[in-house]
Amino acid sequence: MSRNKDLIEKFYAAFSQKDYQSMAECYHEQASFKDAAFDLKGKEIAAMWHMLCERGKDLKVVYAVTENKQNVSAHWEADYTFSQTGRYVHNVIDAEFEFKDGKIFRHNDRFDFWRWSRQSLGLPGLLLGWSAFLENKVRHMAGKSLTSFMAKHAEYH
Repeated sequence: MSRNKDLIEKFYAAFSQKDYQSMAECYHEQASFKDAAFDLKGKEIAAMWHMLCERGKDLKVVYAVTENKQNVSAHWEADYTFSQTGRYVHNVIDAEFEFKDGKIFRHNDRFDFWRWSRQSLGLPGLLLGWSAFLENKVRHMAGKSLTSFMAKHAEYH
């Protein structure tokens, strides 16, 4: 097993324990993270995982890390109650990574936004989850939520 695969195994093991501090240690200081809700850099990434772990009271994560000659990737699934609506979500995510100096430098998560929005938002997600309008609104709300969370935690200033 390569160092990069070991790092990603460590990352998801920490995530499954809601150990956001160990997760943050896996990232390069100039790292970037992107998914349907967030487009983050540096300390914002650590703050996002902290926020999600803290709010995910019933969060359960299962994962599988794979490696081929050039890449390390992960398939992970998260079960949780979406805090804004109280609705149960089972999200299926595929992650791709790039590395620098033995740390995660780029992390991209992909998931079916419409499927996620139907579960997390109910009828609005069913009707509008396919649209850029709803994805942009979710991205905006997620950004506001993260900004508010970071303002309350001095370690992210």
